[in-house]
Amino acid sequence: MRTELNPLFSPFSCKTLQVPNRFVMSPMTRQFSPGGIPGENVADYYARRAASDVGLIVTEGIGVDHPSAIGEGSMGEKDIPVLHGDAALQGWRNVVDRVHKGGGRIVPQLWHMGAVRKDASPPHPEARSLHPGNMDEDDIADVVAAFARSAANAKDVGFDGIALHGAHGYLLDSFMWEQMNNRDDDWGGDVARRTRFPVKVVEAVREAVGPDMPIIFRISQWKLQDYDAQLADTPEGLGVIVKALAEAGVDIFDVSTRVFSRPAFADSDMGLAGWIRRLSGRPTMTVGGIGFDKELAASFTQQTTVLDNLDEVVRRFEAGEFDLVAIGRALLMDPQWVVKAKEGEAFKPFDISAYARLE
Repeated sequence: MRTELNPLFSPFSCKTLQVPNRFVMSPMTRQFSPGGIPGENVADYYARRAASDVGLIVTEGIGVDHPSAIGEGSMGEKDIPVLHGDAALQGWRNVVDRVHKGGGRIVPQLWHMGAVRKDASPPHPEARSLHPGNMDEDDIADVVAAFARSAANAKDVGFDGIALHGAHGYLLDSFMWEQMNNRDDDWGGDVARRTRFPVKVVEAVREAVGPDMPIIFRISQWKLQDYDAQLADTPEGLGVIVKALAEAGVDIFDVSTRVFSRPAFADSDMGLAGWIRRLSGRPTMTVGGIGFDKELAASFTQQTTVLDNLDEVVRRFEAGEFDLVAIGRALLMDPQWVVKAKEGEAFKPFDISAYARLE
């Protein structure tokens, strides 16, 4: 037993969400849902993690109920699940039931790819890809309503909360990012107006699911279009964004970084999750580089080895930087990772072939 990790095995609660420990499975695109429908293999995949002490699972990105929400992206995505239509909803009911039977909790990550989606790509090749520069008021209203419909479906299916993908250069993030949003109307310009679209989405989701269901919002500095991008150059600019989102109804921020321990701003050792926790007054989830010596993008092209950096995770957790610890690649490659961390057992090595399997 690794007693030094005991703080990470304390319970956490937020509104109706109660989890037994601080470990979260981070959302990872898996491309195993033909026709947008998650099958028994997807249920098995999540159930294995739930039965192996993963306190909370955030699903792979799920396309919201809008024609241009998903399609082929920069990594050739296909077979992305959706959260509308009888077959898909029944598939997700099975996933949720299996996770709950394993003692876990699960939330769906609702996703609109925005400009990252290639035009004319399935499942709706007739739909144009959306970005801040080509959306009129009707487009904005349609997307807001799509997030709300999908959130309501998630509640009906039995999910334990809602996660919104507002990071990595996808649609919600693209509105907040100055380099992408060149509008000069109510949806662009200064940082407050650039944040207005994701705020409206959060407000609509909150109305759809009620006051007690927790909303998690993924946020990042880096973008798929630019790994060195900055959503905010200063804590003050970041504060405008996260305070507005918190007031709109965000309960937890899922703070996606390339390396969780990397300082977010000059003259401070604190990571981005710590800054967002301080600025928003909301709990945060850290993710990025836990378990391996290379960050995500580098691990696709460089030799990657196991790195046990949980002592640093605990140090920053106890310093109050974050409340939850999300694990991506390590849990993809080893469903037993949390159990092994607790027992002090050796972790499985990095295995890039895991991206092509669902196990």
